[in-house]
Amino acid sequence: MHALGIELGRTLRAGDLVVLTGPLGAGKTTLTRGIGEGLEVRGPVQSPTFVLARTHPSLTGGAPLVHVDAYRLASALELDDLDIDFAHAVVVVEWGRGMLDGIAESWLDVVIERPTGADESADAAAGAGDLDPAGDLDTDEPRRVSITGHGPRWEQLAQAAPGEPA
Repeated sequence: MHALGIELGRTLRAGDLVVLTGPLGAGKTTLTRGIGEGLEVRGPVQSPTFVLARTHPSLTGGAPLVHVDAYRLASALELDDLDIDFAHAVVVVEWGRGMLDGIAESWLDVVIERPTGADESADAAAGAGDLDPAGDLDTDEPRRVSITGHGPRWEQLAQAAPGEPA
């Protein structure tokens, strides 16, 4: 998840919005850490669960990363109250599906799936619900990730010829 985040972070620019969806322990924060590394931002990228949003300035003069955890938010109005500068930052929102209507004309939906069934019972038996030192659920299972671009920014990128900037 971290390596995927680095690659994704290298393609993002100011004004980009990324919405992460997946169960607890799917790797949303790990992916965001990689995005931060790809963007070359300052400081460790940690889950903003209790502060709702954290801003990580760029070390290179690029766009800052705003990392939002919308899990405790009840509506898009509460998200709007955070007064996030969507136009001048790369914004990654965990648990944001359905809360961002009208905020941006383009965004990336990233859906992360963990294996279920037998693996869940093995996780429970092994205590996989425990947090690792970084604050993530301690799981090392393969993930299935789908990334879907919405709006003109991602249509333009999809239509660009290889090697052309979008």
